[in-house]
Formats: sequence, C-alpha cells, structure tokens
Amino acid sequence: MIGQMIADSARLCVGYADRMVSGVSSEQFARFATVGGQVVKSNHPAFILGHLSLYPSRVVSELGGDASSIAPTEKYEALFSPQATCLDDPDGNLYPAMEEIVSKFTSAHAAAIETLLAADDSTFAAVNTNERMKSKFGTIGSMHAFYLGGHMMIHMGQFSAWRRAIGLGAA
Repeated sequence: MIGQMIADSARLCVGYADRMVSGVSSEQFARFATVGGQVVKSNHPAFILGHLSLYPSRVVSELGGDASSIAPTEKYEALFSPQATCLDDPDGNLYPAMEEIVSKFTSAHAAAIETLLAADDSTFAAVNTNERMKSKFGTIGSMHAFYLGGHMMIHMGQFSAWRRAIGLGAA
C-alpha cells in the first residue's frame, strides 16, 4: 500500500517529465535560455533529468533490490550530484547526449516504481540512515516519497520555467 502511494506520485512526475521533454531539441537540451539577449543561468533539461536519474538507484537498493543496472556512473555523479553546477553546453561536449540522459532517467524511474510496488509496507518504516537527509526524513519511506515526489516536482518547475524562457511554452 505505501509503495503504491509513492509509485503513484512517481508515475505522475515521470509523465510530467515526458511532456516537458516534448518539443525540446537535442541542441537546446543542455543550453541556458536567453531572454532579450540576457542569459538565464538556470538548470537546463540535461542537468535536471541527469540529476533526477541519480535517485532511483537509492530507492531500489534501500528497499532491498539490486540497483546495479541503474546505478549512476562516476561521470553522472560528477556532472549531476547536488554539489554539481549546471553549465551551459553550447558545443554539446560537456553532458551526455539527450537520448542517453532521457533513457537513463526513464529506465531508472521504471525500476524504482517496480521496486516500490513489490516492497512490503514494513520496509518503508526503517530508520533513514542517510546522514544528510535523516533530520528531514526520519524513515526510508518518507525520504523516498520526497525523492520521487516533491524533489521531482521542484525540478519539473525548473524545467517548466526553462521551457517558457527558451520559447517553448507550457508542456
């Protein structure tokens, strides 16, 4: 039941991300928007989806699953960690290709959703051992609900604002 609740939110967020990607070209994907000649230094889709692709492996492994197939590479950790800075990539050589990032985002979240749906409710009550997050989220369940709900929507809001600034409009 708890896994189903978190998975419902995750599905909604992934669906919103799919709509956000619609109409974005590979040339725009890792670029800052420019409005009236002014560069808007805000997270672009490559950074947003790459960053969000890091979290599903945590969900899977912390719920007892095998996350090896979706674990982020060292390159992804370096480019997309919470400490990383989003950079404009006009030449397309800083970030992986759009297709790769979108595929990793999608497959990682599909695996997390599948794991959530299979998890016993008792696993969500386990104490959160993530030192950085446990003061905010005392249990694994509350942290994963944030990772696959609120955290995703924070970044989808950034994506939505980027779309408008770059001239694509609402998704």
